[in-house]
Amino acid sequence: MNPAEWAAHDPDPVTRAEVRGWIDSGDPLLRERFSGPLTFGTAGLRGPIGAGETAMNVATVTRATAGVAAWLGAGARVVLGCDARHGSRAFYAVAAEVLSAAGIEVLALPPHLPTPVTAFAVRHLRADAGVMITASHNPATDNGYKVYDATGSQIIPPADSQIAALIDAADWADTIPRSRSLIREVTVVEEYLARAVSLIDAPSSQPVIVTTALHGVGGELLARALRAAGFQRVHPVSEQEQPDPDFPTVAFPNPEESGALDLAFAHAERVGADLILALDPDADRCAVAVPGRQFTGDEIGAILGWEVASRTESGVLACSNVSSRLLRKIAAHHGLDCVETPTGFKWIARVPDLIFGYEEALGYCVDPEAVADKDGITACLRVAEVASRSNLETRLDELGELFGYHLTSQVAVRVAAPQGEMRVSERGPDRIIVRPSGTEPKIKYYFEAVAPTRAEAQERLTALRAAAPAPSSG
Repeated sequence: MNPAEWAAHDPDPVTRAEVRGWIDSGDPLLRERFSGPLTFGTAGLRGPIGAGETAMNVATVTRATAGVAAWLGAGARVVLGCDARHGSRAFYAVAAEVLSAAGIEVLALPPHLPTPVTAFAVRHLRADAGVMITASHNPATDNGYKVYDATGSQIIPPADSQIAALIDAADWADTIPRSRSLIREVTVVEEYLARAVSLIDAPSSQPVIVTTALHGVGGELLARALRAAGFQRVHPVSEQEQPDPDFPTVAFPNPEESGALDLAFAHAERVGADLILALDPDADRCAVAVPGRQFTGDEIGAILGWEVASRTESGVLACSNVSSRLLRKIAAHHGLDCVETPTGFKWIARVPDLIFGYEEALGYCVDPEAVADKDGITACLRVAEVASRSNLETRLDELGELFGYHLTSQVAVRVAAPQGEMRVSERGPDRIIVRPSGTEPKIKYYFEAVAPTRAEAQERLTALRAAAPAPSSG
């Protein structure tokens, strides 16, 4: 796209001036930001905040929303939410006005709420779609645009390509109509909390719990949910409790990343905590730790899978194809089916008769009837409930004795432009999977070692990891 034409039609004077400045100075960033439009896929849009067609800005969001509106048609009802990242509030306002002008009723949630609240609201309010402005756990420089369909799940093909084509056909951003006539402010926070708390039995004991929101939007809701469920000894990490789009205390706002929970571990030592619960910035994922140990997503997936399977006589468990194979054994033990899906909760949440689903990247769906997506807050509640009546490490050892010890690990290598398909290598009971990330510039290596004892499984896992490149620094 011609940069001068883009600038002439950019409704935001700040980014318009930025592009014109690049043109005048010959800045090489001009070529980078006009190397092709920001691609709309099944994860929606995600990219750096700034000027140009390859970035997240008012013009990009305006045209993207025009495409979504054309896909839905006049008369539809859309839930709209946003997190607290840079640009989120402005993009939220633009999306609401473009949808309204297209004849679509906008059910606008209060700004700065977690992604799972938006997913909940789509089903609870019986909307035709949902839009969430968020870049989840990406760096502070990014933002994104996520779309849900009427099922409350993220869109899947062919919806993504249909919307992408309509975005490509959209007019210049400054010519797209905007209106506030069909915007209706709604809130479902109390209903969401009531539903989440209803899943939890009264705690058997009162573990000391440290929580962190990693500067995201889930801190207040998680604290409220835990206390409403009966947990009285909850200690948030104050430095990370309030939303801050700069994420000043972490290198990357992702609870998987090394060092992200350092403040939580330090606070846990000060207060004598038994359990650490950490949300990612939009609170759709959570990490779990105890003093001296952070659990993997597969370990918590196994604990929660066992917990859910133990409470029912029917239903299906599901996990992504890069997650541990332990969930299959848990399902079979309880006479249940287990489905392995491609990576992404858009697939997990759509498994028929689902009662629990997870992916190793710290995403858990423990209430698929209400939230057809990963939900860090409800997952934290269920983990806290389990921890109130049993030791999490002991529970894992019990599963290891019953099914063999399944130890998993991951290495992420940052690259300029990840490409290729997923590759699987099996060495007896052990497995290595290599695939490009769908949301970040990374190649990911997944390792799983299985053995009768933890020590032997750890030895095998170490040998598997030796075959991978050195991990990224961030």
